[in-house]
Amino acid sequence: MKSPFRNVTPVRRRMMSAIRSKNTKPEKLVRRTLFAWGLRYRVHLSSLPGKPDIVFTKRRIAIFVHGCFWHAHTDCERWNLPKTRSGYWREKLENNARRDRAHLALLRSMGWRTVVIWECEKPSTWMKRLRRVCSTEPKATPSTFRKK
Repeated sequence: MKSPFRNVTPVRRRMMSAIRSKNTKPEKLVRRTLFAWGLRYRVHLSSLPGKPDIVFTKRRIAIFVHGCFWHAHTDCERWNLPKTRSGYWREKLENNARRDRAHLALLRSMGWRTVVIWECEKPSTWMKRLRRVCSTEPKATPSTFRKK
C-alpha cells in the first residue's frame, strides 16, 4: 500500500510535525484552573480508554480537551474541511470522531463520568460544567493567573 504522505513537501511536513497532541494551550488552561481550585489530578492516564487529558481517579472523572479540527467539532464556526486532499481528511477526521465516541462510551460503561471541553469554548462555559461535575467552588479564576 502506498503511503498517503509520499508527496508531502518538506515545509508541510515541518508544519504538521509541530502540532502537539499533549500539553496544548487549552489543556494547560484547564489544568491551571483545576489546580487553582485546589484539585489534584493525573494527566494522560494511558490505562484508560482514549488516554484522557485529565483524570480524577478517586472521583472517576475523565476530562478530554479536544481541538476543534482534529476531533471534527462540526458545530464550531472555525472548523472546516481542508480543500487539499479532502477525501483523505474527511475519512481521517470521521475516524477520529468515531474513535472518540467509542472511548467515551467505554469509559461510561466502566462507571466513569466524562467531560469533553472544546478548544473553542469560552472558559466561563467549561468552568461551570467542571464545577458541577467536580462539585467544588473555585479559589481562583483564570484572570488571576500569571502569564507564562
